[in-house]
Amino acid sequence: MAAVPRVPHHPPAASDPPPGDGTAVTGAAPYDDPAHRLGLALVCAAAEPALSGVLLLDLDPRLVGPVARLFGAVLAGADEPARPPLVLGAADRDEDLWTRTRIRGGEHGITVVTEPGPLAEGDGADGAPPLVVVPDLARLSVAGMRAAVQLLGADLVTVERGGPRRTVRPRARWLAVCRGADAGRVSRHLLDRFALRLPMAGLRLPGPGAALAEQGAQQAGEALFVGLPAAWRSAARRGVRPVPVGDAAIARAQELLGPDAGVRRELALLRLARTLAALDGRPSASAEHSDAAARLIGVAVPESAPDRPEGHPGPPDPAPGPTGPPGTLPERRGAGADSRPRARDGGRGLLDTGPAEGIGTAPGAAPSPAVGNPYPEDEPAAVRDAVPLSGPRRRTTGPGSTRGTVIGTRRATDLRDIAHVRSVREAALHQRARRTERFTVSPVDLHSNVRAAAPERVLVLLLDHTCRAGAGPWPEVLAPFLQWAYTSRAAVQVIEVGAADAADELRAGSFTARGVLDPRVPAALHRRAGRATPLAHGVELAAQALRRLFRRQGTGPAEAWLVVVTDGRGNVPLRVSHTGRPAGEVAATGVEDAVEAAARIGAMDRTRLHVAVVDPGREPYGDLPYVLADRLGAIVVDGRNGAAAEAAGG
Repeated sequence: MAAVPRVPHHPPAASDPPPGDGTAVTGAAPYDDPAHRLGLALVCAAAEPALSGVLLLDLDPRLVGPVARLFGAVLAGADEPARPPLVLGAADRDEDLWTRTRIRGGEHGITVVTEPGPLAEGDGADGAPPLVVVPDLARLSVAGMRAAVQLLGADLVTVERGGPRRTVRPRARWLAVCRGADAGRVSRHLLDRFALRLPMAGLRLPGPGAALAEQGAQQAGEALFVGLPAAWRSAARRGVRPVPVGDAAIARAQELLGPDAGVRRELALLRLARTLAALDGRPSASAEHSDAAARLIGVAVPESAPDRPEGHPGPPDPAPGPTGPPGTLPERRGAGADSRPRARDGGRGLLDTGPAEGIGTAPGAAPSPAVGNPYPEDEPAAVRDAVPLSGPRRRTTGPGSTRGTVIGTRRATDLRDIAHVRSVREAALHQRARRTERFTVSPVDLHSNVRAAAPERVLVLLLDHTCRAGAGPWPEVLAPFLQWAYTSRAAVQVIEVGAADAADELRAGSFTARGVLDPRVPAALHRRAGRATPLAHGVELAAQALRRLFRRQGTGPAEAWLVVVTDGRGNVPLRVSHTGRPAGEVAATGVEDAVEAAARIGAMDRTRLHVAVVDPGREPYGDLPYVLADRLGAIVVDGRNGAAAEAAGG
């Protein structure tokens, strides 16, 4: 990983004249207009390689494509066509990003050649810098996150993977989109790599009409590119030389960001300030440009007025917020000046009410990020992942692209794992234009499946809510098992029995979650108890889930835990759960069916499956959990005194 570069203080070269005629071009863009702020930010990112990362917060998903095309046009200029961007998502792997395998035929047979991948091949080429687009940063794969951390802000990058070795200077520009509510789940190391952050909740691209259709949005993006000043487009195409940064600009940046801001945020703001100064044709960046950079990314800039003699009423105070052209700011007060507001009627002082205090939220409610805040990760509004940049250990037996659940489709690059329905549907759209007698499928119609990675570890929870009265707090009892699932990135399947709000009280319900951070998992630990206990059906569902997992040849889990929380009192026979119709007296039929279904789990492979039964200790019939555990081949955990830690650790 590259070290944090410093802000250089180069003297301006005489051979690099300022853009245009030397007038302040950045002051022509009102900072209260998101479209103009976006255009200026993209120009700065294209002109200054140190500002290669642009993060748009709360952007309308329908505007991702037009904004990406606008950024591509800014990078390419009007003389050459824009290069197609590289789009990264949740299914990208290291093998797809850093290397590319090509098969070539020659006189000696077929040769397999490993070449640099899309993240490395564009950095050594001529022309406009490549563009990388991330439509949803919170859903980016771990491989894509690590690539962004390694490339953004680095001076040199050495790629050594699978044979090729290449040292390149990163030229690519990154455009990422993220919701402010999801920023807390993204790694801070990744967020700090994006030097330009802009809240774009109210962005409306100019163009014909207000519709967000594909054609209308594309025309709106082209209209915004044409509407950029000529000096901006020239600077974006050939770049600007960094101007010196004065001490006043550095002090002002530290004052605006606060004492708790990291070094990367201060460097990003100063780099943006010096870029704005270069666009304005100024010889150096001053505190005025630090204020302009802060307004551009959405940081609050306190307004101040020049010093006045004591007792002089002066003109009325301006309204809060930016006034006048963004490039011109009022002077700041001196250190000893009185900062209290002056009255408008004869100089009478107003009552000082002290600093404003925010109104707290209800107990237990997570505060939502402030709208317009470029640093929403500073607010604890979401559950944070401790190690978001490290992926789980996965096996590589068999082709990786043909494992896991299908979550989407993409254009096929080979003939493996073809999505037949999507391919036929694409071919049907072009049959009339092809004018063939038979239904024809062209290679451009082929699409392949996008699959989620198969989990290496699985946690199956069987929760009997009717035994909650005698058991201790379930989150404390199950904490060791949930911690194991969290640290190992295990998938979680929850089977619920006897819940008061169950869709069918005679049947068990289940759901599958990607991890323990899914909101449905903690909600299942606090449900109210119902009347019926279809324990036999719950054990049968657990056996079916485990059987499906272990039957996957080469892709089954390496380890699985089945944790059953029950008192063993099943009052719904298995036949009743299957038919949905009660039939006569139950007696001990429900308990016997549960024990019989548990015997099927006890016969499974114990090299990968571990089973635990949490005993709530209810009397009478306190031996029923032990009978069930004996058939399951499970250990028994005392659910009354929290002894689950010792059992799970053993």
